[in-house]
Amino acid sequence: MRVKAVIAYDGSFFRGFQRQTRTRQTITTSLESALHSLHIESEITGSGRTDAGVHATGQVIHFDLPDYWKDIGKLHYELNRKLKHIRIKHITPVSETFHARFSAKKRIYRYLFKRSAPSVFEENYIAHYPEFDASQLEKALLYFEGKHNFRYFYKTGSDIHSTVRQIYRARYRQIGNYHLIYFEADGFLRAQVRMMVGAAMECASGRLKPEMLREQIDGKDRHITSLAPASGLYLARIIY
Repeated sequence: MRVKAVIAYDGSFFRGFQRQTRTRQTITTSLESALHSLHIESEITGSGRTDAGVHATGQVIHFDLPDYWKDIGKLHYELNRKLKHIRIKHITPVSETFHARFSAKKRIYRYLFKRSAPSVFEENYIAHYPEFDASQLEKALLYFEGKHNFRYFYKTGSDIHSTVRQIYRARYRQIGNYHLIYFEADGFLRAQVRMMVGAAMECASGRLKPEMLREQIDGKDRHITSLAPASGLYLARIIY
């Protein structure tokens, strides 16, 4: 039986989502170790990868259960009992054709930051941008909306067939002392969100001209490659 699980995790404890040969401190390895301890040998497949330090409130995975595992409620309980810094929010049976990555229609990321320095309890979860113009940030984000070739907005090293992505929404809002950037798209390239946030914040601080950002989005020239800190980034939701 194939199951779909919605999970949350604290990325500050991990070296990223994807399995690695040099460390066991990844989301995938931690989940598979917990499954193996319950005699479930299936590998997990995620909706996408997150970098070291990036968090999730709504990552989706799928894996296959052996025939003798029929009690989903017990599985949910046992996995949460074994896991640290990862929480299984929901587990549901799905069709054998369901694929956490390829069945996804939209992905939503949120980026959280403050003008004031985050406290010692916040520093792993909130980025710090002390100086920026909110109106300029809103304008910069709108440049990303639409279908673009984001060949200048990702880190190489991932197996991809195209760098074209559709950004449905790129918005900014303030909630009290906290500031939020929201991206909704059909998919994202490796580190694309952090690079888009970094470029937008450079525009909002006056260090990058809007026309230079537009040139980079249009693939005419590369003006900036900086990444926003991983601490502020959350994979929020996957839509199927």
